[in-house]
Amino acid sequence: MKFKGSPPDPMPTDWEERYLAEDTPWNKDLPAPGLVDWSDRNPTPRGGSALVPGCGIGHDAHHLASSGYLTTALDLSPTAIGLAQEKYPGIANLHFREGDFLQNPPKEKFDLVFEHTLFCAIDLDRRQDYACSLKDSLKPGGLFLAIHFFIPREQEEPPFGTNLEEITDLFSPFLELREQWTPRNFPNREGEEQMFLWGMP
Repeated sequence: MKFKGSPPDPMPTDWEERYLAEDTPWNKDLPAPGLVDWSDRNPTPRGGSALVPGCGIGHDAHHLASSGYLTTALDLSPTAIGLAQEKYPGIANLHFREGDFLQNPPKEKFDLVFEHTLFCAIDLDRRQDYACSLKDSLKPGGLFLAIHFFIPREQEEPPFGTNLEEITDLFSPFLELREQWTPRNFPNREGEEQMFLWGMP
């Protein structure tokens, strides 16, 4: 696998090993500020369902569940899922599952898919697979809420950035862009994040 315009291929990241080693600098022990602000402004639809692919330890998923969504949270690291279940136990509308969103997305469809740190973590040549899984995961009229990192794409290891051209090319064939804005962010991410709201026709 070669990244366009990049030097030698980076070694694939072993996410399970990173969680086992507690080498998880992306984990802030809080939901994304942009998600908190958006959910404060947008009431949860009655019976609304949400999917958080690449959920990690589950802070964003827990926030959506606390906001009223029937929330499914997916991660390919069994250790991450175990930590999430320990941190947020016994919540009836929050379900953590081990799984690979790119290869085996959930069979059900959702009213909302929230993206924060999965898209930037996958190899660049798997981003079309991400778009396909996303398309299969949204109900008609469903929403894709995403925080993307507008940093360089070609790096030795994640996070791999993106830009407006790539985002538009990937998602506009099946989604309608409703809004783009600069979200409130964690202190070490000033100027790096853009937030998008897309709708499935």
